[in-house]
Amino acid sequence: MSTDFSIRPVGIPAPVQIVTTSNAAANEAVQTDLPVSQTVAASDSSAAVRNDLHGNENVSRQVVFDQAAASFVFQVVNERTEAVVNQFPDEAMLRRRAYFHALDLKSEPSRPLNTDLSA
Repeated sequence: MSTDFSIRPVGIPAPVQIVTTSNAAANEAVQTDLPVSQTVAASDSSAAVRNDLHGNENVSRQVVFDQAAASFVFQVVNERTEAVVNQFPDEAMLRRRAYFHALDLKSEPSRPLNTDLSA
């Protein structure tokens, strides 16, 4: 059995430096005579940025081991319908890994099972 796979964290967000801006520049800007429909206001920099999935309250994350592909599968599952919303690696990659894993098992010479527990 081949055990030459590595486990690496997936989807870890890169640290982002948060830059706070002063609204003083917006307050001191030159007044214009634009209609209300064409005016632009400064955005609220205090609003938090969210990187979570849409509808996060109904999903769970799980890790399963696919024996045919001999690899871990990271899944996001809808809790109500139990449907897989997202997964890594995808199905095509798992089928390729399962195929090559089966070839590896086929090409390995069959060895007798070592039942000697004293070693």
